[in-house]
Amino acid sequence: MAVREILQYGDKRLTTVCEKVQKIDGKILDLIDDMMDTLYEGNGIGLAAPQIGVLKRVILIDLGEEDEEPIIVINPIITAKSGEEKDIEGCLSYLGYEGEVVRPTSVTVEGLNYKGKKVTHNATGLLARAFCHEIDHLDGILYMSRAEEMFKQEEE
Repeated sequence: MAVREILQYGDKRLTTVCEKVQKIDGKILDLIDDMMDTLYEGNGIGLAAPQIGVLKRVILIDLGEEDEEPIIVINPIITAKSGEEKDIEGCLSYLGYEGEVVRPTSVTVEGLNYKGKKVTHNATGLLARAFCHEIDHLDGILYMSRAEEMFKQEEE
């Protein structure tokens, strides 16, 4: 559909709690298409709707594994989490920086897929971290506020 501008740190929409999606209609499906186009253009592994200025509870994650479809979850909630691991994170809304963030090593996420069917994802490792990061966006929380330490990325 369209590559949208990714909002950058400082935009108030990034710190706004998003509204629950009440109805999966053409507008939401178009949003998901735009999120996919935008994510792939931005070379990230995840994107939340508020990052493109839409304050709805929709996330997209694609770890780039060939045999896996992108994960789309509407109205996601973390229903269980365990473990703890500190690792480096970055964000398409805060380019040029990364930070050390403690996240659960395992999460269970429930929500709806783009067809409105209930889905449950049991995630570990990088996928668990991505779910936590993207769901934080829906609650107006940026990873920098969770980071123990921030670093400016080196120019390549």
